[in-house]
Amino acid sequence: MKIEPFKVELWMNEHEDKAIYNTGETCVDSISMDELFEIAELDKTETLSELAQKRLTYGHIFGNPRFKKGIASLYQTINEEEITTTHGAIGANHLVLYSLVEPEDEVVAVLPTYQQLYSIPASFQATVKEHILSPENNFLPDVAELRKLVTSKTKLIIINNPNNPSGSLMDQKMLEEIIDIAEKAGAYILSDETYRGLTQDETDSPSIVDLYDKGISVSSMSKVWSLAGLRLGWIATKDKTALEQCLLHRDHNTISCGMLDEELAAIALANKDKLLARSQRIVRENLKILDEWVAKEPHISYVKPQAGTVTLLYYDFDRSSRELCLDLINNHGLLFTPGDCFGFESCVRIGYGCSTEELIAGLNKFSEYLATI
Repeated sequence: MKIEPFKVELWMNEHEDKAIYNTGETCVDSISMDELFEIAELDKTETLSELAQKRLTYGHIFGNPRFKKGIASLYQTINEEEITTTHGAIGANHLVLYSLVEPEDEVVAVLPTYQQLYSIPASFQATVKEHILSPENNFLPDVAELRKLVTSKTKLIIINNPNNPSGSLMDQKMLEEIIDIAEKAGAYILSDETYRGLTQDETDSPSIVDLYDKGISVSSMSKVWSLAGLRLGWIATKDKTALEQCLLHRDHNTISCGMLDEELAAIALANKDKLLARSQRIVRENLKILDEWVAKEPHISYVKPQAGTVTLLYYDFDRSSRELCLDLINNHGLLFTPGDCFGFESCVRIGYGCSTEELIAGLNKFSEYLATI
């Protein structure tokens, strides 16, 4: 099977370890087990002793019930039986696409987005129609244009909400318009919701599964919950056919997720309000810093993100995004992701969910660089 190289992952694999200023990271500032136990108000010695006594066999095949209970609490209408756990959101996306998309199927995907969401269907020889988001439209879908792309042959509409790399957020009204398009075509909607909850105010967008019976939500413990090291994600859907297919295909590539990983994830989601408050505080404070920085940099502009941890910074000088990012990482230790990883130019993706100190240091370093342009 031929598949397009995963540009973002290749970039991060090659350059992340070289970063002195890691403003390419997409997770909210990661926490340690010590910090997790402190947030959960657990006795560290007692908790580790309980974990140490567990036999290291396979975990619950379809997911730890306490973990799944925590996942279900993130939705309005989903129960534990409508969830299966996976190896990260990347595993969840792959499993959905591997289970539902066949050669000659038609898939409609928004771009820019996480590359696997369109490269995997293409590798299965599906017809992938791209709906290109634009900064002029605040990186939101043009519903009229999307409607033209969807036909009676469309198997799956793929969205990413909040969007990576732009930070745009589709509200409920827009989601309902997309659902109307999907219903008329009899199509599923796969929504990568890895950043859901990380809004810049108290309003949020609902999950696709709480609005549409053929909606499929994918998320993980990585971005919002600061626990990427657990490598845990999930699929949630009320559609029994889709879930059955995912479970049948899952037997071929997963069996179960890590038992200890799911125990820790269950602790985290049992304390979701505290963890979410921490993450929201970080991204909201950091975006204020980034917004003030953009306002005073004559070479930089952006569409201010509504949610998530990332956004695209546009620059006004003549240099490819890859050339710029190579110069920054190799000669200044500053990590961004080139816009060309997402099919866009004259921009770089910045992650602003890192520690505030690291963000400030990275922006100061970039200012020094821009002063030489």
